[in-house]
Parts: sequence; structure tokens; C-alpha cells
Amino acid sequence: MLRIHFTHEDLTRVRIARAPDPLAESMLSLSLVQAREVGGVALEGWRSRTRRSIRPEQRVLFDLATPVGAAEAAEALLHAGSHTLPESLEQTWSLPGRRWTAEQPTLSGTRPRAPRWVHELHRGDREWRELVDRRLREYHAFAVAPYWSQLLAAAHTDRARRATLVADLGLDGLFGSLHPGIRWQSPVLTLPSPVDADLRLRGAGVMLVPTFFWPEPLALTDNRGLDHPLVLHYPLAPDLTTYREIWSQATPDGPDSALVALLGTTRARTLRAAADPAGTAELARRTGTSPATASHHTTVLRAAGLLTTERTGPRVRHTLTPLGKALLDDRVPDGPRHKGDAPRVSGPPAPRPDPTPRAVP
Repeated sequence: MLRIHFTHEDLTRVRIARAPDPLAESMLSLSLVQAREVGGVALEGWRSRTRRSIRPEQRVLFDLATPVGAAEAAEALLHAGSHTLPESLEQTWSLPGRRWTAEQPTLSGTRPRAPRWVHELHRGDREWRELVDRRLREYHAFAVAPYWSQLLAAAHTDRARRATLVADLGLDGLFGSLHPGIRWQSPVLTLPSPVDADLRLRGAGVMLVPTFFWPEPLALTDNRGLDHPLVLHYPLAPDLTTYREIWSQATPDGPDSALVALLGTTRARTLRAAADPAGTAELARRTGTSPATASHHTTVLRAAGLLTTERTGPRVRHTLTPLGKALLDDRVPDGPRHKGDAPRVSGPPAPRPDPTPRAVP
């Protein structure tokens, strides 16, 4: 068991994230695809569909996300905390090199047989980063994105329910409802772990993050040091009913029912595919349509203010506008409705001196 010790200051710094992070969900779902015994019947349908959709060249991602889950994943790929996958990836690749190299000792200790390219990725190899970035975007498009609107809705409902629990029952009600395997006996929170360990927060607090694509609690420390909050992932779907609601409202052929109802199936898929800017031929490939069909739908979406199109010689590049992003992200766009959203990039942190294991399933 892992025992997390809270101080009075920690208890005043308990926060609940607004939504899952799309990059972390993609990484955890990659582990879930390989761990057939995890999740049971609730996830078997999704797992089977996803395995059939994975192309051979995308299996390189299995070297980054093993069946063990977050315990062996690169921490930098689990901590972004953004609304969209492109934003999360931008934050991740923009991290200082020392954040990546700080993980090398852990990687060597937990995965002595990891492929050489994984170590090169941690050392900042540009070609491997570009390849991983491309493969993650491709995988996310069919494995996670089709369910994202439903996940956001479930996360919003869950957050409101937990806020009510805090108001009615205090932190006892909040911690006691996270997962059957989590026990709270003030001031210690205990959760299942493959190792027996104690973790003292020392005033940094905890960020509770809902997670759909991993059905067990996960505690992630930060390699910047214990002055940064512990991230505790808790399952967003506590029962089979919740899973069924999400699966029934979204299918791999339609990103989400609300968007499809508004735009139509193919147009909604085109908008979703354009979350990662691309040309017409690439959008056609992503949506399984002809270039002529993709061109027609981008024209309609552009006229509606959801896409912008740049032309360089014979090439075109379609990009979501803030309004288009808002439709996908379920949030109100800031500022004028034209291209120009800047990604949020985390500041340069100090390396973590403490070799404490940072991921405990």
C-alpha cells in the first residue's frame, strides 16, 4: 500500500481538475489496449475495436506505454493538463531538457530492456519526438477523440457531485468516494500499490484528476520535487452503467452525438480531424472520404467560421478557428473569432533531487 501523509496545509490545497488531460488519457489507453485483464467487460468492446484499428507503424507507441500503465510511462507525457491534444503535446515537447533527463535513472531501473530509441527520446532526439508526436495524434484520433465530448460531460458532472460532497461531508466525503480501494483515515490517504511506501506531501497539496482510460487509482509525483502537488488520478467511471452511457453516446464513426446532430456525421468528423492542422488530402485520409468530399466539407466549415485555410503554392492547410476549437472542447473561445490561439507552455522548473518512485498503480 502507498500511504500519503497530509499536513494541515496540504488539506487546504486539495483541488479537483476540470477534466482529464487528452495526452495522459491517450497514454493510459495505450496501456489498457495491451492489458487485457484490466477493466473487464466494461472496456472489452473498446479494446477490441481499438486493437483492430491500430496500424503496424503505430505499435511503436507500445514501447512508451507498456501494459503496466503509468508506472513505466514517461512522466512528461502524463502531466500536461491542457484542453486539447495539440496543446498537451506542445507543452510536453517544450519542457526543459532536464525534465526529461531526470527520468533516465527511473527508466533504466524500471525498464532495463527498454528500446534504445526510448532513451534517445528522453535525450531530446528531434526525429524520435516528431515520430512519436505524429503517431500519438493518429492514435488519439480513433481511440480517444470519438469519446471526448462524452468524457468532458461526465467529468463536469463528476466535479459538481464532488463539490457537493465537500460541502455536505467535508474532505471525508470526498476522499471516501474516490475508489473502493482508497481509504482515508485523517491525516493519511492509503491506496493500492505494488510496493509498501510512505509519501509525505509537506504542504504541496494534491490535484485530483478524473481518468477514464485506467480503472484503478494512480499517484504521480513530479520530478520537479515535492514542492509541486501530487497528482492523484481517480477513475471517472465508477460502475458499468457509467461506461455504458459513454459508449452508447459515442461511436468510432461519430465523434459525439451533439456535434453530429449540429453538423452531420462527415462534417463533424472533418472538424474533428482538423484539430491537428492538415491539407485536404490528409483530412480525406483521416475521415475515410475522397479529397473532393473533404474539400466540400472544409469549404462549408470555413464559411461557418470553424476553419481557416492557408494556401502556399499548390498546397493548402486547414486549421481550426477558436470557435471551431470551442465546439470540440466544450468551452467558450476567448478573444476574436479568428486564428491565433497560442499554446500554454509551462515554465522552467528545477530538477527533482528525490529518487522516490513517481508512479504507483
